[in-house]
Amino acid sequence: MADTGQTFNMKLNELIDISQSKIEELKTRIERLNINLKDVEEKFIRGSGKGGQKKNKTSNCVRLYYPKLSLEVRMQEERKQSINRFLALRELIDKIEMIVSPGTSVKLKKIEKIKRRKKAHASRSRIKYGTECRIQGTE
Repeated sequence: MADTGQTFNMKLNELIDISQSKIEELKTRIERLNINLKDVEEKFIRGSGKGGQKKNKTSNCVRLYYPKLSLEVRMQEERKQSINRFLALRELIDKIEMIVSPGTSVKLKKIEKIKRRKKAHASRSRIKYGTECRIQGTE
C-alpha cells in the first residue's frame, strides 16, 4: 500500500526567508507550465546525515511527488522546513519543465552549456596529449 502524503497547500506569499523576486519568478513558471499545485503531494520526513541532533530529530526533509509525471523530489539542504519546501518546489518545477517544455528550461540550457564545455576541453586535451593513456613512473 503506497503511503500518499497530503496535497501541497503552501501559500507562496507566506515565505519570509525567500526573496519576493524568487517567489514571483517561480509563480510565473508555474502558471506558464499550467501546473496545479493541488496535484503535488507533500510529505515531511525525518532528516538524515551530518548536522547533529537538530537535523536528525526534526522532520525538515521535504518530499514532493507529482503523480501526473511520476516525479519525486526530496530536499534537505537547509535546517528550516519552509526553505526546504521552497527549494523542493523549485526543483520539482525544474524537472517538470525539462520534460514538458525543454526549449524554455533554464536548467536544461545549463546542462547543455556544461556538456559543450567538457567536450571542448576534451578535444583540446586530445590535441595536446594525444589519445593514448600515459602513466607516469612506468618508464
